[in-house]
Amino acid sequence: MKTIKVGIVGARGRSTLAGFRAIEGVEVTAICDLNEEVLNQIGDMANIPKRYRVYEDMLESDIDAVVIATPMQLHVPQAVAAMEAGKHVLSEVTAGVTMDELWWLIEAKEKYNVTYMMAENYCYTPAVQLVGALRRAGLFGEPFYAEGEYLHDISHLAVYNNGKTSWRSYWQLGKRGSFYPTHSLGPVMHWFIGDRIAEISCFGTGGQFFRPELRQDELTVTMCQMASGALAKITVACKAPRPHNMHAYLLQGTKGCYEAPRGLGDDHKIWLEGFGDPDKVEWQSLWNFKEYLPERYKNPPKEAEKAGHQGGDYFLVQDFIDAIRTGEEPFCNVYRAAEWTAVGLLSEISVQNGGRAVSVPNFRKNMPRGEKIVRL
Repeated sequence: MKTIKVGIVGARGRSTLAGFRAIEGVEVTAICDLNEEVLNQIGDMANIPKRYRVYEDMLESDIDAVVIATPMQLHVPQAVAAMEAGKHVLSEVTAGVTMDELWWLIEAKEKYNVTYMMAENYCYTPAVQLVGALRRAGLFGEPFYAEGEYLHDISHLAVYNNGKTSWRSYWQLGKRGSFYPTHSLGPVMHWFIGDRIAEISCFGTGGQFFRPELRQDELTVTMCQMASGALAKITVACKAPRPHNMHAYLLQGTKGCYEAPRGLGDDHKIWLEGFGDPDKVEWQSLWNFKEYLPERYKNPPKEAEKAGHQGGDYFLVQDFIDAIRTGEEPFCNVYRAAEWTAVGLLSEISVQNGGRAVSVPNFRKNMPRGEKIVRL
């Protein structure tokens, strides 16, 4: 088995180290970061031999794959450069920052025929995987409504510790709309597998209530209409002063529903036909159905148990390496990455036009150029 050599660009990519090292025949041999102090600190800690401050220099080395964990406005330029160099790509979220970038990304993937995967790790948490398994087993019937929430105040990240303005002031907190929807959409679309988002409408608070110098809305609600007619509500609040709640989900089907915990001792809970009268709210713990978990989640390796997002970071890396070795498309391939990212980008248009509905392109292989447009 050929050893797969991996290079990481951006200090945040160190979260994937444990996963890569737990997989036979994989080595992290290179790391790149502009900050030389951080570069050497991580390189020494992880015993990474090759270190670069210039990304293009790392691409000229003998690595096979790149983890892109830089600020989001760099994701597409760096992904395209990597694919042009024949490297496989695991990119942090979101996939890009403009609609044109999404077309460039798809075209590069199709041209160079390498593996591209967006690192949406929330799809890989045990609860999301268990709900997905129950949905595939038919226990929810036909899903027709879902919710995803990402409530995480990051307004303090608008400025770096040294007092300089952060990139987040512009590409996240400097934009209107649902700029960061993928942590909510990833699990929801995992449950709506086979469907796609056809149209979105976004409503926001305007940004005038808290830290008005930051353009981002305190909270946005984006309604996503699926091609099937199903509906999903995506709530993002990254400028609202409140405790974090980054894993709040709901799934409603014709035979049952699921709700994630919302704090104060709450648990993942489920109601299915056969539990009794729903008026009596006879919830059960989701974990009563552990036997439906995918096999690899039932007896995870120690490395998975230590990984972030309840082991999700490990299984994400495993799927990336499997995709490279088999040539098969990963779940979060370039087309899903573009679709979920586009929801955020198109929400900017919608929210600034009173929630006007915007069509989401049907991202797929060999899209005709005439469909690579934005339709109101």
